[in-house]
Amino acid sequence: PGGRASRSPGGRQRAEPMRQAAGWARLAPMAEITGNGSRNEAISVFDIFKIGIGPSSSHTLGPWQACRQFVDSLRQAGHLQIVTQVQVELFGSLAKTGKGHGTDLAVTLGLGGYDPENIPVQEVQGEWQRVQAEGTLAMGGERGVEFRPAEHIVFRRETTLPFHPNGMTLRAWHGSACVAEETYYSVGGGFVVQENSAAPTHHQVQLPYPVVRGDDLLQHVRNSGRDVVHVIRQNERTWRTDDAMDAQLDRIAAEMFACIYRGCHTEGVLPGGLNVVRRAAHQNRSLLGGVRHDDADVWRAALAESAAGFDDSLRWLSAFALAVNEENAAFGRVVTAPTNGAAGVIPAVLFHATVFRHLQPVQIREFLLVAGEIGSIFKKGATISAAMGGCQAEIGVSSAMAAAGLCHVLGGDAARVLMAAEIAMEHHLGLTCDPIGGLVQVPCIERNTMGAIKAVTAAQLAVDGDPATARVSLDDVVETMWRTALDMQSKYKETSEGGLAIQIPVLVPEC
Repeated sequence: PGGRASRSPGGRQRAEPMRQAAGWARLAPMAEITGNGSRNEAISVFDIFKIGIGPSSSHTLGPWQACRQFVDSLRQAGHLQIVTQVQVELFGSLAKTGKGHGTDLAVTLGLGGYDPENIPVQEVQGEWQRVQAEGTLAMGGERGVEFRPAEHIVFRRETTLPFHPNGMTLRAWHGSACVAEETYYSVGGGFVVQENSAAPTHHQVQLPYPVVRGDDLLQHVRNSGRDVVHVIRQNERTWRTDDAMDAQLDRIAAEMFACIYRGCHTEGVLPGGLNVVRRAAHQNRSLLGGVRHDDADVWRAALAESAAGFDDSLRWLSAFALAVNEENAAFGRVVTAPTNGAAGVIPAVLFHATVFRHLQPVQIREFLLVAGEIGSIFKKGATISAAMGGCQAEIGVSSAMAAAGLCHVLGGDAARVLMAAEIAMEHHLGLTCDPIGGLVQVPCIERNTMGAIKAVTAAQLAVDGDPATARVSLDDVVETMWRTALDMQSKYKETSEGGLAIQIPVLVPEC
C-alpha cells in the first residue's frame, strides 16, 4: 500500500524513502508545510495548550494521537473487528530518540484507545508493562490483537522521510493481508499531520481577525480600537462561547498549577537511566524552612506570605519550572506550552506572577490567551518542533509566549506585548536540541528555568521600553528563527547525535 514494497507482519524490511509530495517546498516557512499548504490555517489557543502525558509532545503525545487517529480510521472503514495484528515504523528523530522519549509506550497506549488527557497517570506504566508481558493489545479498547512492542514497533534510525523528521507509518493486518496503511507526522506541540489528507475543518474556518504575523495582530488591535485580548477572544468565539473558553482556560491553569505542586513535593530519581535526581522538592523545602504542606491551597498561601526578596524570587521561579519538567520526565500530566519539553516555562512565570503579584482569575485567562496567540504566530511562521528547529523552537518559543503574557498583565499594550516576545526569542536564537541519552532531562529540565528567567526579563524590558525605537520586530525574529533552523545541522535537532548528547559519555539502557 502507498507505493511501498510489501512486508509481512512484524517484518524488518527496510523502508523505501517516501516520495517528495508536490507543493512541499524545502524553504517554505514550516507553517506552509505543517498546515498542509496554508499559512493561514486557523489555530486556536487551545490547539497550542494541550493537556497530556510527558515527556515529549512531538515524540510522545503526537505519536499517541496519531495511533488513536489510525484506530478511528480502522473503525470508520469497518476494519477494526477483523484486524489480527498491527505494525508501527518510526523514522528519523522519532526513531533516534524514541526510546528515551517513550514513543513506544505512547504508540502502545494510543493503539489501545487511551486518551492522554484523561488517562489516570498511575495506569500509564502499568498498561505498558502488561502489553509487553502478555503480547496482546485491545485495539481501541475493543479488539484483542497480537502486539509485542519489541517486535511490532520498528525503529528506522537511518531513514528520514522527506516531509518531516518525525514520521511514522502504521499498518493493520488481517492474517497475511495488509488491510490499512497510513503515514503520520508529529510536527511539534502534539500537532499531527496525516499524509495526503486535507487540513482538519477545525483549521479551515474564517476568523474575524486572521493573524499570521505579529504585524497582523497589531493592526487588528489598532483598527478595532480595542486591546489584544479582545482580538484574540473574537477569534476564539469562532469555536466556543466565552463561558466555555473561560472554563477551559481555568482548567489549563489548574493543570499547570497542580503539576507545579506535585513536582515541588515529589522526590527521587527520574526514570530512564541517567539517574537524574529531582531538585524542585528540595528547593521548595529549603525556601520554606523545611516545612512540608500536604494541601496545595495551604502551600500556595504559605508562598504568598513568604518574604520573597530578589534571590528567593529567582529561586522560586526556577523551582516552579524544575517541578513541571521533572513531572514531565516522569511521564506525569503536563500542558504543552507549546511543547512538553518546554512545558515548565509558562506555568513557572504564570504561577510566580499569580502568587507574588496576586493575579486575579481574569488576568490568568488573559495571560494564557496572549501567550497562546504568540505561540500560533511562531507555528505559522516558523516551527515549534525541536526536530525541525532545535531547542529555539521549544524553549525559545515558550519564553516568548510567557514574556508576552506577562507583559500584558503588567500593563503593556499590544506593541509592547510583541516587543516582549521578540526580546525573549532574540536571545534564544540558535539554541540546539541535544538531549543526553535521548531523554527530556539533561539539559532540557534546566533550560526551562533559563527560559522562565529570560521571559520575566523580556517582559520588564518591554514594559519599560518604547516599541517605536526597537530595531527588531517580532516578525523579523520569527523569520530569523526559521532561517536559523534551516541552517542548523540535523545532528542538533533532537537526534542525540551532537552537542552534549555525545560530549557526555553515558550508558542509558532504555536508549
